[in-house]
Order: sequence, then C-alpha cells, then structure tokens
Amino acid sequence: MKLEHLRRFAVLAEELHFPRAAEKLGIPLPSLYTTLDKLEEEVGQPLVQRTPPTRLLPAGVLLLDEAHARIADAPPPAPRQKAPGGGKAKASKGKGRAPIVKGQPKPYKKRQGR
Repeated sequence: MKLEHLRRFAVLAEELHFPRAAEKLGIPLPSLYTTLDKLEEEVGQPLVQRTPPTRLLPAGVLLLDEAHARIADAPPPAPRQKAPGGGKAKASKGKGRAPIVKGQPKPYKKRQGR
C-alpha cells in the first residue's frame, strides 16, 4: 500500500464526507474515489459505506489503525519544489525570409490601394 493512499484514507475517515475530504487534500474528487477503489482492491473488502450516511465499515476501522501507525512511522513528505519559470518567449523569424530592399515592396505583401 502506498503511503499517499493511506494518508488520503485517513483524511476521508476523519471527515466522513467525500467532497470535504477531497477539498482538504487539495485533489479532485474522482482521484479520491480512485484511491479508495485501489485500497479496497488491495484489502479485498469494502472499507467505506459510500451511500449517505458515509461511515467506516469494520475493515475500514482496522485499516485506519494501521494507516495511522504507518503514517506516524513514515518520514514527513518532502516539500514539492516549484518548477523554474520559463524564459521570455521569442518570436520565430522563419526560414528563407527575403531581405528587405529599400524602396521595394515587401515580398508577398500587396500594396494598399488608395
């Protein structure tokens, strides 16, 4: 079991409300459902009653105790580093551009009529 999945499950067990738990974790709601599906597949039993009122099932209570123990033993998560910002965008000059000759109209440009 991944530690991140156990953290998400612990927050869900604390909130007992899927949208609030997803908001507290800062993840989309479908990601929380997917995480719970993966945990239930690993355990082999349903962990949470999904229909209102949301509550932990017996397997979920046991997993919650194990999750708290593993989370406490694990090192704190490393802070995510922000990706360096991009540089200034440069315009593409294109290939094969004709040189500008003084007094001549630009190539491929129509002269504006009066």
